[in-house]
Amino acid sequence: MRPKLTKPLIIFDLETTGLDIAKDGIIQISYIKVIPDGTEERKNLFVNPGKPIPQEVTELTHITNDMVKDAPTFKQLAPTLATEFKGCDFAGFNSNGFDIPMLAEEFLRAGVPFDFTHSRLIDACTIFMRMERRNLAAAYKFYCGRRMEDDFQAHRANDDTEATWRVLQGQLDMYAPGRQEEEDRQLNNDMDEMHAFCNQKKNVDFAGRIVWGPVPGPDGKPLLNADGTERKQELFNFGKYKGWPVASVLHRDPGYFSWMMAGDFALETKQVLTRIRLRESGMMK
Repeated sequence: MRPKLTKPLIIFDLETTGLDIAKDGIIQISYIKVIPDGTEERKNLFVNPGKPIPQEVTELTHITNDMVKDAPTFKQLAPTLATEFKGCDFAGFNSNGFDIPMLAEEFLRAGVPFDFTHSRLIDACTIFMRMERRNLAAAYKFYCGRRMEDDFQAHRANDDTEATWRVLQGQLDMYAPGRQEEEDRQLNNDMDEMHAFCNQKKNVDFAGRIVWGPVPGPDGKPLLNADGTERKQELFNFGKYKGWPVASVLHRDPGYFSWMMAGDFALETKQVLTRIRLRESGMMK
C-alpha cells in the first residue's frame, strides 16, 4: 500500500564518514522523490566529505576515497538539494535518529540552512521497532517476504533506500486497520498520523541535548494549557544542568551559553540554544 501523499515525499539514506554529526560528513546520499500523483524520481550522489574516509567505513560501505575524490562537496550540492527538498516530507530507516540530524547539520555547515519544522518525518525504523523490534534486513524479510541480501548489497545508500521504500509500503499493508485487530498495531495511511507515530521523542534539537518537559505548578503537578494539554518548556538533557529549564540556566549561569557555543556541539543544537536565548532576552518575538 502506497502512502497517501498530500505533498512530495523524500525517501532517503546517507552513508557518512562516521556517526558524530558534529564532526563527520556525508559520502553518499540517495533518495527517491515520490510525487502525490505517483511519479517517482531517483537520485544517487557520491559526496566528497573533505576528509579521508576511515578504513572501517570503507569496509562497511565499500565506498573508497577514490570513489569520492572527484565528487562535489555537500556545500556545492546544498543549494540544489534545498530546492529539490523544499516543501517535502521525509522518510527513511532510522532517519529521525541519524539521517535527518546529519542532513540538517550538513546544510548548516554549507551555509544553506534547511527548515525541517514544516516537514512530516516518517521513520520506517521507528514503525518497525515499535511493531517488531528488529533491523532493516529483518524488516525486509518480514514485510517483503525475501532476504535482503538476495536483492541488494547492504550498506549502500541506494540499495538501502530501495529496500526502505519497499518496507514502508509493506508496513502500510500489514498495519492497515482492516488487517490488524489490536488497536495498538494499527497504522492509518495518513502522513500526519505516521509523523506523530514516528516522532514521540521529546527532542527540541535533533541531537537531543535539549528536550521538552512539563512546567510544574505550585503543587508540583504539571500546568495545563487552555485546551487541557500539558504546558511544555525546554530542559537541558545532559551535564550538570540535566533536567533544568534552559531559560532558568541562561539567566542563572550566562557563561553556560558561551561554553556551549564554543564547545563541540552540533550547529543545530547551538542554533536552537541561540533562539531560546534571544527569546528570553526579548530580542525575538
